[in-house]
Amino acid sequence: MNNIPEVKLGIIAVSRDCFPMSLSENRRKAVVAACNEKGISVFEAQTVVENEKDGLKAVDEVIKTGCNALVVFLGNFGPETPETLMARWFKGPVMYVAAAEDSGKDLVNGRGDAYCGMLNCSYNLGLRKIKAIIPEYPVGDPKAIAQMIEEFIPVARSLIGVKNLKIIGFGPRPQDFLACNAPIKWLFDIGVEIEENSELDLLVSFKAHKDDGRIAGIVKEMADELGTGNQYPEMLNRLAQFEITLLDWAEAHKGSRDYVAFADKCWPAFPSEFGFVPCYVNSRLASRGIPVSCEVDIYGALSEYIGACVSGDAVTLLDINNTVPSDLYQSNIKGKYGDYTLNDVFMGFHCGNTPICKLKKEKNTGLKYQLIMNRGLEGGGTPDFTRGTLEGDIIPGDITFFRLHGAPDGALQAYIAQGEVLPVATGSFGGIGVFAIPEMARFYRHVLIAKRYPHHGGVVFGKHGRSLFTVFNYLGVPDIAYNQPKCALYKTENPF
Repeated sequence: MNNIPEVKLGIIAVSRDCFPMSLSENRRKAVVAACNEKGISVFEAQTVVENEKDGLKAVDEVIKTGCNALVVFLGNFGPETPETLMARWFKGPVMYVAAAEDSGKDLVNGRGDAYCGMLNCSYNLGLRKIKAIIPEYPVGDPKAIAQMIEEFIPVARSLIGVKNLKIIGFGPRPQDFLACNAPIKWLFDIGVEIEENSELDLLVSFKAHKDDGRIAGIVKEMADELGTGNQYPEMLNRLAQFEITLLDWAEAHKGSRDYVAFADKCWPAFPSEFGFVPCYVNSRLASRGIPVSCEVDIYGALSEYIGACVSGDAVTLLDINNTVPSDLYQSNIKGKYGDYTLNDVFMGFHCGNTPICKLKKEKNTGLKYQLIMNRGLEGGGTPDFTRGTLEGDIIPGDITFFRLHGAPDGALQAYIAQGEVLPVATGSFGGIGVFAIPEMARFYRHVLIAKRYPHHGGVVFGKHGRSLFTVFNYLGVPDIAYNQPKCALYKTENPF
């Protein structure tokens, strides 16, 4: 299943009729050439837009070639009405950029005034309540515009994905996990479809796949992937059966949508009735761009999916879980990795849903059992149906911790915090890592606690805050928080 959109870019140049059309046309060609140098494929509409009929023709041109994201390029001042209406006609994500002047030697016939035109373009978009992407500084030479287009691609991929996403949930949230319960009304507002089912529906479907002929092939895939970490080979048949069950459900139930994510109940009844915990299967689907969030966390599933679209890579969902012990910090962290304080570091953990490609290749990485569930459901004895987690320390490197969430008062909110996973052994269980985020203590208190966020957060590998902020802003999220530096106080922070 191809669950992440492929962005097909088109570019349309616009020109105000009192400027030479050739100015916009030639500047557009230079932008496309700069994109090609960066390996970015862009369909170049041949129609240069001066009026509404041109705009309709140009939009039709890019749509017929399969473009699902559009760059409107102000090669000169540009015609305010048609250039903004194109964003309404196109239907997909649209970014507006403008040309800088070429040379101080040609500021008569060669002056385009797109710097001025971008102001009126923005004003007209606002008048018509048309959403569009405008970069932080939207005016530049061809190389700068090509860079803006490159940064637009992951944003467009996410917006296309969200617009065509269905989140499939199974089961009510477990008792005492109301933190994952949030109003779904806002999801419909941003274009996401929701399908909620009973976990009994899933169990019936799982049993129907008992003798599925595809199971043996999936078991071999799993064994090859786990390698020496395949501690419970007898479990793989059940896990493969469940993986096929979810994939078939996605195909049968996505309906009019192109992409899916799951929000599944995984305890307390699940292990005894299905015969395993689903974490390893969840990790495998996440590595393929099909997030499966734990504890029926619908907003967690959406966050993971956006992260997958932004990064084009595997993501995970973790608890902001436990502090780093002082002795571990003193011996293994302090003075070795920047100037992180004890309160800047914490452990991100979940039972075993992090894809194996994001875990260290070590002896302790592999298929295991869920220790906490084993205590509660099997009395701490020899594990049976609490087996099925994928455990190990998370690979070190840059990360972005984030979440899009429906707040208790019913408004969308989001946070984004860039940091890193440190190359420090955790000495613990589950899929887990030592995370470091600058000014984490203040962020924890004045964002996560003050704004009532749940414990689950999406983790995307790499620094993707810029793209995530653009996506959330486009979706109309009114409150986008981040970890502020010491010089910038939070509204709730005591200044004394």
